[in-house]
Amino acid sequence: MSDNTPTEVGVRSQHGNTVRVTGSPSDLVHGAFSDQPPWLVDPSTIAWLDDVDALRTTTQRRLPSLIRPPRIPPVRRAITVVGHLARGLLGWLVFGRRKDGPDRRADLSRRMREAAERLGPTYIKLGQIISSGEGLFPSELVAEFAKCRDQVPAETFAVVRRVVESELGGSLETHFARFEREPIAAASIAQVHAARLHDGTEVVVKVQRPTVDELVHDDLRVMAWLSPFLVGRIPVASLANPPALVEVFAQTISEELDFRIEAANMLDVAKVFTDLGQTQFVVPRPHPQMVTRRVLVMERLDGFRFDDLDSYEEHNVDTQAVVRAGMIGFMEGALIHGVFHGDLHGGNLYVRPDGKTALLDFGITGRMSEARRLAFVRLLIGGMMNDPVGQLAAMRDLGALPADTDLEVVAKDLGLLDEIIDPTTLTPEQLTEELQRVVKALLSYGARMPKELMLFVKNMVFLDGAIARLAPDLDLLAEIAHVATYFATTHGTRLAAEVGMKVEEYAFDPDGVRAAFGVDRSVEQMTYRELQERRDIIRRRLQQRA
Repeated sequence: MSDNTPTEVGVRSQHGNTVRVTGSPSDLVHGAFSDQPPWLVDPSTIAWLDDVDALRTTTQRRLPSLIRPPRIPPVRRAITVVGHLARGLLGWLVFGRRKDGPDRRADLSRRMREAAERLGPTYIKLGQIISSGEGLFPSELVAEFAKCRDQVPAETFAVVRRVVESELGGSLETHFARFEREPIAAASIAQVHAARLHDGTEVVVKVQRPTVDELVHDDLRVMAWLSPFLVGRIPVASLANPPALVEVFAQTISEELDFRIEAANMLDVAKVFTDLGQTQFVVPRPHPQMVTRRVLVMERLDGFRFDDLDSYEEHNVDTQAVVRAGMIGFMEGALIHGVFHGDLHGGNLYVRPDGKTALLDFGITGRMSEARRLAFVRLLIGGMMNDPVGQLAAMRDLGALPADTDLEVVAKDLGLLDEIIDPTTLTPEQLTEELQRVVKALLSYGARMPKELMLFVKNMVFLDGAIARLAPDLDLLAEIAHVATYFATTHGTRLAAEVGMKVEEYAFDPDGVRAAFGVDRSVEQMTYRELQERRDIIRRRLQQRA
């Protein structure tokens, strides 16, 4: 739709009347929404938004009590959890431990995934987060837990009806002319149904599973009690810090339990895109009235899955442009506004026929304080300028390192000040020793993964995989230089002032990017295909030592 061509847009009201509006929808000033609105959004008139700040505050205040290891956990739930985990671990000790390295880890990962599914929503959600953490968790664990995304049993329609009617008041038929009995998708916390309002508007209805709130809080207390005993005792998670993972998980899942917070996240992320002038993204409009703690009615958007290569060709959509827009849009939200979608994966992104990307599911949203946002800015600037000590300082300010950490010593211990060593030239023994040395050093300094950093890294890992599938021959070095130049040109003056730099002091150093890939300055370009070949070499050599 051209901005210069007057058009007539039909907007249905909640009561079934259709109002004709000439031009672009007026609510596009409030967010990156579709050009054909089922209703108009005005945040100043939405009643359910009034409680969101208080809800967020209350949720944060509850967290310390949820993640503090209790002397006595919820006994019945603790027995169930320990029983299922022990069953999986015992089966692995008897049958799986004798297998070769990768098969041994895959067998244990499968048994842990099966235990998570038996334990229900909280553990399935934890598995889903792990499944998006390629690079943060062992590949076998990631691959196995990815199955949790599409294999969560749905609640019965009778249960769904009961929840919707309880939340919205009145019968299901009072609010909907049609409500599909079978869900579009069933996830750990909720499931999604297609429906139609009485005015003919097609919508999507997200319905929370009953009693999930109570179950999640019991499970978090069990996790907090159990996690200290797991440190160093789970082979596939030997590099993880279970108590820290529980803390991050608790922060992540707590806000998902109230759909008013999720709907507010939708509006916030949509507003960020509008303020940034990003036109390549579309966020569904939440319904102005039909949002409660356990029910969220929203606009239904069309499109095809982000990773559906055939559909890109069918609609003549440029895959490289979609990937580039995704990287810039995601990073801009984090760096400039401190707000970003926190759970990018193939099921949460749909590409529309016009090439724009529709973002779905805002239960997990990164939301940084001003201090942490500025730390993120320094972290990214440090990376672009090849300043490892500056990056460590930013990591410290993000909460990833203790406040009294001697950054120069850490940089030296981690080898960040040394000459680049190409990991593909190391033997399996040398690779393993180096990995163990770095991990041991990080743990000795009390390194941890703050929520915002975990979400950011997880999203970058997803985008990394998107490049692999959609644009494997994209020159990564040139693309990173393009992104760095974009930020310097578009936001350089503002970002430099915020971190106390002069604009002229900023200088993109491609050697730092090469160092991150483990190559020296003689390498002038590298496609994702070539990078993946290097990673495969490293993975095979590490497996030889497993």
